[in-house]
Amino acid sequence: MVNLLSLTGHHETFLPDTESPSADSRSEDYETFFYNQTLDHFNYRPESYSTFQQRYVVNSKYWGGSNAPIFAHLGAEAPLDAGALSAIGFLTDNAPEFKALLIYIEHRYYGKSIPFGSREEALKNASTLGYFNSAQAIADYAEILLHVKRKFHAEKSPVIVIGGSYGGMLASWFRLKYPHIALGALASSAPILYFDNITPQDGYYSIVTKDFIEASESCYKTIQKSWSEIDRVAALPNGLSILSEKFHTCRPLEKSSELKRYLRIMYATAAQYNHPPRYPVSVICGGIDGANDIDDHDILGKIFLGLSSYITNSTCYVNQPRNLSETDVGWNWQTCSEMVIPIGISNNTMFSASPFELQDFINECKAAYDVPPRPHWVTTYYGGKDIKLILRRFASNIIFSNGLRDPYSSGGVLENISKSVVAVTTTKGSHCLDIHRAKETDPDWLVKQRKIEVNIIKRWIAQYYFDLEAFNK
Repeated sequence: MVNLLSLTGHHETFLPDTESPSADSRSEDYETFFYNQTLDHFNYRPESYSTFQQRYVVNSKYWGGSNAPIFAHLGAEAPLDAGALSAIGFLTDNAPEFKALLIYIEHRYYGKSIPFGSREEALKNASTLGYFNSAQAIADYAEILLHVKRKFHAEKSPVIVIGGSYGGMLASWFRLKYPHIALGALASSAPILYFDNITPQDGYYSIVTKDFIEASESCYKTIQKSWSEIDRVAALPNGLSILSEKFHTCRPLEKSSELKRYLRIMYATAAQYNHPPRYPVSVICGGIDGANDIDDHDILGKIFLGLSSYITNSTCYVNQPRNLSETDVGWNWQTCSEMVIPIGISNNTMFSASPFELQDFINECKAAYDVPPRPHWVTTYYGGKDIKLILRRFASNIIFSNGLRDPYSSGGVLENISKSVVAVTTTKGSHCLDIHRAKETDPDWLVKQRKIEVNIIKRWIAQYYFDLEAFNK
């Protein structure tokens, strides 16, 4: 069975070097605050009233004062650090035009927003982890946004919530659950339909495969053949030693599945983050197809050249020493409780088949946490089934943006639901690319996508100001 992938920042072994924080994210324009947050928003037991310090960051450099808009970035499964502030460039890129106040809120149980006094205590068991879920998180965001509006005397300021991936899901759900706080939401690469069998489980890896086919048919075929070749070599006497030497592993392989998992995740990450101008899928295929001095029958030699073309700053591969990140630890709990995204692999991809088996997943989660996941809870609490029929009747002001080369777009909203619940898609786009900081090298289609999103938000805000003035007469 394929392990569930974290939506944002997963598999950092393969991610290209991120840009150093911009002058914006290092400057005095960003001020950090801590809000005395309620542990449990939905119960009235004595322990529910416990509190913890939740971090949020404010940039008021561009703010036009009372009634000017507020852009709020809803944190996801990662700490709120300088790199995160720098990466989400959509806010700072557009704040001057909107005269917007910028707020970035850290998700509970990540970074410095830790209940129970310490990370060790907060992650101790299912009893302390039980407060770690999306409903509590968006209730946190509601409290902080109301607090900030009071603090800045901005009670009438329209709020636009913005998030990417899991954060994009939170942004769309926030607009649905708290329409009195958020005027609208930009939900980038938010796979809200990848739950409860709404999306075929092989949707993710089908798009990974499609991305490689589009880059190079021969590359795709080489990768497709490589899995059986790995199995063939592994079955030889000293086969694992041969594979270890061939792929320059950091430690001798103990089983061939280590190598196969590593390669599968590498291909998936390259497809998910197939950002311009580097286009990692093309880099990998360039290495595989460009192996002129390698015999055509040496499939694994070609695969290694693809790997080493993509990862250029490593002396060894596959099983590098690595500590679990906060995202690893946190997302493991989130997927074993409510975020059950059933990603599996069918026979229709370039990978070896590995279907998602729900009962196996439940057993793994019970073994890890002593509680089973709730695979139907997301669709029960937020909806998702028959989404066009349902949302067109009551929802408004949500942008679902997706790049169709992003494997998670298979679980995204790709068609307009109503006049104001809209899908903005790009054929060549990748994961959350539209909310990244704009660059001079950005292709025209990406510039156009962002312009469409900004114009939609402008219309929302203009209508809000019109209504505000009308109701105040």
